Amino acid sequence: MGITTKSLLTSTAATLFLAAPALAETITVTEATEAAITDALAAAAASESASTVVLAFDGDVEIADTLAYDGRSALALIGSGQTISTANNVTLLAATEGADLHVVGLTLAGPGGWTVENRGDLDGAAAKGIFVDLRDDQTGTATLVAEDVTVRGVAGYGIHISDCTLADDCGGGQTGDGDGSDAGITLTLRNVTINDVGNGTFDGDGLRADERGPGGITALITGSTVSMAGADGIELDEGGAGDVVATIIDTRLVENGAYCTPALFADAIPDPDEAEFEEGAMAEADIPGPVTGTPDNTCIERAVDLYDDGSVEAYEFGLDLDDGIDFDEGGAGSIHAVFLRSTISRNLDEGVDFDEAGNGGIDVQFIDTVAEDNTDDGYKNSEEDAGSVTGLMLRSSATGNGGKGAVFEEEGDGDLAVIAEASSTANNDDSDDTGIEAVQEDGGMGALTLIDSDIADGTDLDGVDLK
Repeated sequence: MGITTKSLLTSTAATLFLAAPALAETITVTEATEAAITDALAAAAASESASTVVLAFDGDVEIADTLAYDGRSALALIGSGQTISTANNVTLLAATEGADLHVVGLTLAGPGGWTVENRGDLDGAAAKGIFVDLRDDQTGTATLVAEDVTVRGVAGYGIHISDCTLADDCGGGQTGDGDGSDAGITLTLRNVTINDVGNGTFDGDGLRADERGPGGITALITGSTVSMAGADGIELDEGGAGDVVATIIDTRLVENGAYCTPALFADAIPDPDEAEFEEGAMAEADIPGPVTGTPDNTCIERAVDLYDDGSVEAYEFGLDLDDGIDFDEGGAGSIHAVFLRSTISRNLDEGVDFDEAGNGGIDVQFIDTVAEDNTDDGYKNSEEDAGSVTGLMLRSSATGNGGKGAVFEEEGDGDLAVIAEASSTANNDDSDDTGIEAVQEDGGMGALTLIDSDIADGTDLDGVDLK
């Protein structure tokens, strides 16, 4: 069968599963076959203790079906540089019962070649690299750790952990549907590369976490690269009462968001792409309808606002491109994020896009970090309700972005306090004098403090004092 099994008590096992029983089962796979790995995962699932599956063979493995682990105890899958690949549209590795998962030293590779014009026969289910699906009755914290891992060439999400009853139809954090368990989510990525994923389906992110219950999302991402994802490089969606807490260190988010390739859709967007009307002047039947006949009609967004009498107040069409990193928090929780020595570059929408709705706030720090040549804003931070916005740019820059260099906006009753120290902006917003935009729209205080900073393209302030 190509596997051996034994129980052991070691510091390694304890390190892998700090919350698991000390007695862990180690299963060694000695044959480079799909069957041997499948048997090892089945043996681990049958165990009542945490298990470590060690791939102790030379060479790579091609699989036809998903390597599925349906146990509930924690699992570590430890490789030493092997590649597990598939020529099919199948998820490579899945923990189907919400088990803690720790993956080390592996490349997981799909067939690649996916584009909006080459999606194959996906039947609405684009395969993923790594997938953890939480149970509806799960409690505590679900943990996903990836170290020295590469994921590439899958049609859907590169890495996905889901606490949502609607799975891939969960939607965005503020407006998405579905319920979740009582569990929270913890993600750790160390030296992980996610490349060329999500290009075979709409909204296929590099790393995606969906949390729809009372728990929060905590993420630590170090020394990693997410590039050429079809949608957001990283998207964390928290739709309940929990916080999003993220630390991003020495990480690159580059060239993400281009599934809806602009050159393929530009001619399909109506001209004019937006318009406003007086009440009673325009019936909805007389404005352009939803776009059809494109490689993927969901790529073109259509928004219509109506007056009380049913006539059209305004309409707008736009191409749905995506960001380098996107956090959405839609409940009572907050967004807390620290970026250190990271690069957010050439993404097809915003570089950083943080949106918080509800009673929580936004607290962000960009330290020794670069946002450059993104199609829209370099750093965008928007709080819609009663929370406050606190921001720090320290030795950081925003240059050449198509939108503003950095945006900090508080639309409700909270305060806004932003400091830019030893930082710079230039050539943003098509050189239209918007290096930093700071907005406080309602009943709160607003302050932007500049210390030894060069904001070459100027500031745009509303309800905010410059200090």
